[in-house]
Amino acid sequence: MEKVGIGLLGYGTVGSGVGKLLVKNAEDITLATGRQVYLKRVLEKDPGFSAPGLDPALLTARFEDILEDPGIDIVVELIGGVGAALDFQLRALRAGKNVVTANKQLLAQHGAELFEAAESTNAHLRFEASAVGAVPVIKVLRESLVAAEVKTIFGIVNGTTNYMLSAMAETGAEYGDVLKEAQRLGYAEADPTEDVGGKDAAAKMAILASIGFHSRTGLDDVAYEGISGVTSADIAHGARLGLVAKLLGVAKLIDGRMNVRVYPAFIPRAHPLAGVTGAYNAVFLESDAFDRIMLFGPGAGSVPTASAVIGDIISVVNTVKGSFVQNCLCYKDVPFFAGADMVSSFYLRLRVSDQPGVLAKIASLFGDHGVSIASMVQEGGGDAAELVLLLHPVREAQFFAALDKMKSLPEVQGESAFIRIEGET
Repeated sequence: MEKVGIGLLGYGTVGSGVGKLLVKNAEDITLATGRQVYLKRVLEKDPGFSAPGLDPALLTARFEDILEDPGIDIVVELIGGVGAALDFQLRALRAGKNVVTANKQLLAQHGAELFEAAESTNAHLRFEASAVGAVPVIKVLRESLVAAEVKTIFGIVNGTTNYMLSAMAETGAEYGDVLKEAQRLGYAEADPTEDVGGKDAAAKMAILASIGFHSRTGLDDVAYEGISGVTSADIAHGARLGLVAKLLGVAKLIDGRMNVRVYPAFIPRAHPLAGVTGAYNAVFLESDAFDRIMLFGPGAGSVPTASAVIGDIISVVNTVKGSFVQNCLCYKDVPFFAGADMVSSFYLRLRVSDQPGVLAKIASLFGDHGVSIASMVQEGGGDAAELVLLLHPVREAQFFAALDKMKSLPEVQGESAFIRIEGET
């Protein structure tokens, strides 16, 4: 039987999961491919490295041992980062070896260079595990829906923030306390900046937009915001209004242009994404061809991510050289739609002096900027009151101009809080 050797770069949480699944599911993989797919070499820089069940003879500290081995057909990069990983992937692809990776930041920042290298030698570059863990969004977009003209890709693509916002909604705890608990439970890294700040989700959305809209999108093209400004008060107000807070990645095609962003948003409680809690991910796809599709599952973890890597390995083995799934499918050059011109609905919370004429003054200011109030709730008393407003869809530039002007009103106290509202039920 023909053999397919795997060169694995990194044997950490996901790498060890890949190694174990290759052994555990060897029979299933052979049935799926008609070939014996096996782990041939493992790159680990630590000379004293060892792992239970891993044959020490497979270990090497030299990438060249993998690059120059004719028996290695697929290089699986799981070391992360954008330094050595970029060098290793480029060298492997230029040598004609296929590459499978879970490295979202690398693809979001250097995808064009990597795909150019792959196409130069007719090699495959696969990256299902880079976007939403075990959820096969990339495969669906690249293959099942390649001719469906997807117009909207939005969803929950970061498990850490989804766990945190879910916990804040369930317990009423504030952001800082929930972050500490997420770190204790292992849902958040010691340095959670990329997750809670939105950069992790932005890299994933750059990848999904590139595939879904067939146009190269990089990390620099994605504006992103995190969840540190979301308070338990906002979440509680939203719940009373039938809204649930999520960090969403949102990519939309509008009049032949695309807008790709990440931001905290409220969605209606009846929306399918509202029920996605904990560290789970879900992506909602919309098209005139199929209306709506939602893909749901674990977005991280050793076994789920490793299973997505194994799926890519099987796909490479089973794919004919020169087929369309070999490249990025980024054959268009879709221009970008400015965020300021996007039309959005907003939740707005203000603290104002509790005195006659304040509401009229705020409504007048909004009216001057073309902003319309859909509903309003007032709470509190004494010297100050809290206003919670839901606004009709408005061009974002108009909303932010009104918000900036409002800061100068003496009746408005402290910083206001706003959250976009997404999703139709």
